[in-house]
Amino acid sequence: MDCPFCEPKERVLKENERAYVMLSNPRRMEGHFLIIPKRHVEKPTEVTDEEITDIFKLVKLVQEKILGVLADGTDVRQHYRPFLPQGRTKVDHVHYHVMPRNFKDRMFTEVEFNDAALFVDLDQNEHDRIAKLLE
Repeated sequence: MDCPFCEPKERVLKENERAYVMLSNPRRMEGHFLIIPKRHVEKPTEVTDEEITDIFKLVKLVQEKILGVLADGTDVRQHYRPFLPQGRTKVDHVHYHVMPRNFKDRMFTEVEFNDAALFVDLDQNEHDRIAKLLE
């Protein structure tokens, strides 16, 4: 499958030297944006510091435009799931989702309503074991 993010053509709404913004299609909600590095990169750990800077300049811009107009808050997400095949809702090119959020919006009522049940308290053993990854 060709990468739909490597030649976005007329879908680009804003851009800077290393990244661009477009609306997600398909989308989860109105105003669901994608911020994408121009260089094809599949693993988040391969994004350069310069690309990260340009990506997050655009994330900040999009959030500023969304807040108070489309939403009261935003989610910023990036998924790396090499175990899933590329398809209509999964592209093997790093990208960040900026999604408008409002209190009890559709995303909450249909998807996240029961999320609180997934949270468990972090015990000291797990904390210590996982924290060692950053040493």
